[in-house]
Order: sequence, then structure tokens, then C-alpha cells
Amino acid sequence: MTGGAPAPEADAVAWGELLAEGYREIGDRAMRDLPIYNDALGVEAVGFRRFNGSFVGIMVTPWFMNVVMPTSAMRERSGTSLRFRFPAGDIEFSVSEIGQMGRIASCSLFSPMFEFADMAAARATAEAALAELMLPEDSEEAARRREPATTPIDRRNFLRGALTERRE
Repeated sequence: MTGGAPAPEADAVAWGELLAEGYREIGDRAMRDLPIYNDALGVEAVGFRRFNGSFVGIMVTPWFMNVVMPTSAMRERSGTSLRFRFPAGDIEFSVSEIGQMGRIASCSLFSPMFEFADMAAARATAEAALAELMLPEDSEEAARRREPATTPIDRRNFLRGALTERRE
């Protein structure tokens, strides 16, 4: 970097990397020998960015994939859970303590992680999940995704076999 203030996203990326380092230490110390540990995966902070005055991103580990934020971002408390509003809607988080990071808020996406063959698949899923989280619930794209993928059944399509489900 050549002088000037750091890019606004730099703090979010740095926070995500510090958190990833904490999870790497936990993985090496306490998780590696457990049956929920997927050896094909590593620890990676995916898509960390500034959002509404805080940071948000997805933490991928060999044992879970979570949306994570600093707890300082949470405004609403409900018992032991915390809620935060995203463009896609309200998300409920639980609080945990992570080494030098202190208290963080997490929302579980996957655990355990055996459905992921490699980091590329886990990373792509994390990026897609974060994109969905940031998609406003009233946007055209969100409405299009909520629409049924099938067309109404008519006799002609039924007889031609056109209604056979296609899997990609």
C-alpha cells in the first residue's frame, strides 16, 4: 500500500483473518482428532466486509461453517441469542468466546462438514450463502427465487413426459 488510509474493507478482512487464526489454533489443539473433523478442509475467513458499522463474513473450518460477527454489532437481545437485521431478513446468532478475539456472534450454516469434498466447494458455498444474506428480501431476484420452478401441469406436457424432474 502506498500511503493514505487503508481501504474500508481492510479492517473487516483483518478481523476475519485474526478469527481464522484463532480457529486454526482450536483445530490443531482440540478438534483434529474428533470424528466431526473433515481432513479435506482447512480454516478460511470468506467474504469478510463492513456491514452496518460492523464486520460480517463466513468462517469455514473442518468442523463447521458459520456466519460470524463481533458481538458489539448486536442490538437486540433475546435470552442467550442475539438478532441482527440483514437485507435478507433477521438472523439469530449465538455468542461464544474465541481466544484473543473475545466474544463473537455465530449463526451455523453447516456442521459437520462432510458434504464438502474440498475447500473449493466449501468456499463456493460460503460465498453463495453470504450473497444470499445480503440480497434484500424485497428485491426482484429474491422474489424470482421464491417462485416455483415448475410450470402448471397440463395434459399435453404430462403425456409428452415434459414434467420429468431434471436435476443438474
